[in-house]
Amino acid sequence: WAPSARRVSVVGDFNLWNGRAHPMRALGASGIWEVFVPGLVAGTRYKFELVGPHDRTPFLKTDPYGLHFEPSPNHAAIVCDLSGFVWNDAVWMESRRRRDPRTRPMSVYEVHLASWRRVPEEGGRVLGYRELGEQLAAYCVELGFTHVELMPPSEHPFDGSWGYQVTGFYAPTHRFGSPLDFMTMVDTLHRAGIGVIVDWVPAHFPRDFFALARFDGTHLYEHADPRLGEHQDWGTLIFNYGRHEVRGFLVGSALSWLERFHVDGLRVDAVASMLYLDYSRKDGEWIPNRHGGRENIEAIEFLRQVNALVHLYHPGVAMIAEESTSFPGVTKEVAAGGLGFDLKWNMGWMHDCLGYFRQDPLFRKFHHDKLTFGMLYQWSEAFVQSFSHDEVVHGKGSLIGKMSGGDDATKAANLRCLLALQWTWPGKKTLFMGCEFGQFAEWKYDASLDWHLLAYPLHAGVQRLVADLNRLYVGEAALAENELRPEGFEWLVTDDGAQSVVAFERRSRGRAWVVAGNFTPVERTYRLGVPWPGRWQEAINTASRHYAGQGLGNLGGVHAEAIPCQGRPYSIEVRLPGLAVVVFRLEAP
Repeated sequence: WAPSARRVSVVGDFNLWNGRAHPMRALGASGIWEVFVPGLVAGTRYKFELVGPHDRTPFLKTDPYGLHFEPSPNHAAIVCDLSGFVWNDAVWMESRRRRDPRTRPMSVYEVHLASWRRVPEEGGRVLGYRELGEQLAAYCVELGFTHVELMPPSEHPFDGSWGYQVTGFYAPTHRFGSPLDFMTMVDTLHRAGIGVIVDWVPAHFPRDFFALARFDGTHLYEHADPRLGEHQDWGTLIFNYGRHEVRGFLVGSALSWLERFHVDGLRVDAVASMLYLDYSRKDGEWIPNRHGGRENIEAIEFLRQVNALVHLYHPGVAMIAEESTSFPGVTKEVAAGGLGFDLKWNMGWMHDCLGYFRQDPLFRKFHHDKLTFGMLYQWSEAFVQSFSHDEVVHGKGSLIGKMSGGDDATKAANLRCLLALQWTWPGKKTLFMGCEFGQFAEWKYDASLDWHLLAYPLHAGVQRLVADLNRLYVGEAALAENELRPEGFEWLVTDDGAQSVVAFERRSRGRAWVVAGNFTPVERTYRLGVPWPGRWQEAINTASRHYAGQGLGNLGGVHAEAIPCQGRPYSIEVRLPGLAVVVFRLEAP
């Protein structure tokens, strides 16, 4: 699609990169150019040679729809044949088609493929797609995660962008192998019962001239006016969502990942930057919409379009928004006036919790509302409780490094509390790699995680806790059915800021958890209301010695007494260790 070009040719290995050998023909006024080149084989490199409306010298562009690209500095597209690949995930795909992602447990392990695990014996070599598939599948099964989320696996020129400045919207990056290798990775994960979510970036693209920028010599995919077409924060260009062809290009990208590569969900990056024309801009640096408002009407319609089409063609796929404002109806159906996403990252809850756990326990009583405020808007959207890569880079420190405490043991105890609160709070779960074992160093995109830390009990204990939380969460599927509805949650203790204690009940279809958190180092004896009689056992105690804690708690279980408490007909008197979250559930008869 190059409507303003005066000439377009295909050049490549097959014609010695000669722009006069295979000229394309224009299809009327459509702006589309075409040519058929017989005899090309997989592995052939090619580009487009164009002459713009005001140019005399031709310039080269890569194929926006290419499936495979060579490395920098050449960036040529590579002819790729996917037709011979044999998928072995038919059972998974049929099961996915019948599933509603909102009513199933979803515990997501967020991964940057280049830095998850490297081979130190081979000079820090990155793993290929096939190795990653095997090792990620085994690790996620061991720790109980239901999905992996891949930071953008799309082709991109600059490693330091982490994949978020995309030049190949249809292509898995060459860094870890071919598209066939990527398909093998997905197939391996599916056969292990692990879903695959990819970060998808329709909000912007880089200025690199070999790709989309000024594709036909004009501002084609982007706006010409920098007040509409440039992201000042990121130095990138913004798609012109008002053009049908641009929307078609992006919708096609989304559907390609789902259809060609069997991906199970798209986490859409930087949605807030798409929704608002004044996003990160001062007065005079943006243009109001046709109604005089700040909403980007064309981007909103695009998001509704892509979500509607994904759900039409690929039922069971999860569309997840990274949206950091209170824009209404992000996870409401398109037919009801919403954007049509299935889920949205809960950025407010994340910031409040991190702010709370940074506080010294002595002062947490003055910040108690940070633990309870999130419930005021919890049911306004279908949320994912997320601690992502954004929280462990750019000088923010690691997740365990943010925790209050003068020694590693105290920091680890606070981290265990934070993770237990995340898993027991209603909503889906996302955790960035390394956080599951308490890596102290900030994440580095060009180095492996510090796997050697698992030789130390504190770090191994955090990892065991995450595995046990996943087993509890995934094993109680009935609670996940109700975790996005208010009837699945009820407060027991919200106002005990003086002792920094909160407690709540999670319930659905005859199953219940009673969750209590004590966020000071002082052990408490506490009475908690429970819905039914019987013995209530500890399902999780973050102070357990199993997690390198102090070992205090209620290991023998606690019998419910007919003493009404907190609106419940029965109650249990329990020990709450210092800096601990304890989950109780009724002993099976």
